[in-house]
Amino acid sequence: MLVTLKDILAIAEEKGIAVGAFNGPNLEALTAIMAAAEEEQLPVIIQAAQCHEAWMPIDVIGPVMISMARKASVPVCVHLDHGEDLAYLRKALDLGFTGVMYDGSTQPYEENTANSRRAAEMAHAAGASVEAELGSMGRRESGAGDKSGADDETKIYTDPAQAKEFAEAAGLDALACSFGTTHGIYLTEPRLDFDVVRNVRKLTGGIPVVMHGGSGVSREDYHEAVRAGVRKINYFTYMDKAGGQGAAEYLKGVKENAPVFFSGISMAARDAMKENVRSAMRMFALKE
Repeated sequence: MLVTLKDILAIAEEKGIAVGAFNGPNLEALTAIMAAAEEEQLPVIIQAAQCHEAWMPIDVIGPVMISMARKASVPVCVHLDHGEDLAYLRKALDLGFTGVMYDGSTQPYEENTANSRRAAEMAHAAGASVEAELGSMGRRESGAGDKSGADDETKIYTDPAQAKEFAEAAGLDALACSFGTTHGIYLTEPRLDFDVVRNVRKLTGGIPVVMHGGSGVSREDYHEAVRAGVRKINYFTYMDKAGGQGAAEYLKGVKENAPVFFSGISMAARDAMKENVRSAMRMFALKE
């Protein structure tokens, strides 16, 4: 069932959970995510990230995502993750995406606000929802860069008072906040400030807060984030890593001099990603 980001976050709010948002830059990842969601009977957000365009063009994978969402037995939002320019957001909306994220977090506040407002106007006119980001996780969604975890001095924590002003001025449906997470692999344990989330929720009247850089966070911190008011958790790096490990294990089992088939590698990666996604979904839903 294809729904908007606003719709799916309303479900999360009603249930007091967070919905997992998983990037699907290939068919193996998408089928893993959808199988996990249907087995758990949980709503899910499937995402295409602009920085993954070189891996899989959005005009190729986007229609597949829309089709899978429409056929699903659970609510599914098809969302653009980290859209870096308004033209790319327009492409996603024209394809039928039901949620888009404009990421102007590295821009001056006034420019981020103005562009996020334009993104909201575009999304709402298309019947979709919009997410924007205030603060910085320190690195792009791809995890590029040599900083990680608590030692990443490029992170900028979200100011709750400014978040209120930003969300109202831009007309947002969801706000990505920086409260100590980082994109990519964690090399040190993150220090999360849940009061940022609580205060953003309080000052904005309960806007759904989005957690980026969700991979690698402890079970206890996931649960605390959800209780504080996080309603969408972006998760990709450790799912992608699980797929790589699944493929590696498959290759270890191939007998010497036996033929290696890509279909076997891809299915092993898919199955490993599915189990990793299922575990993440259950944590976000406070089931484990």
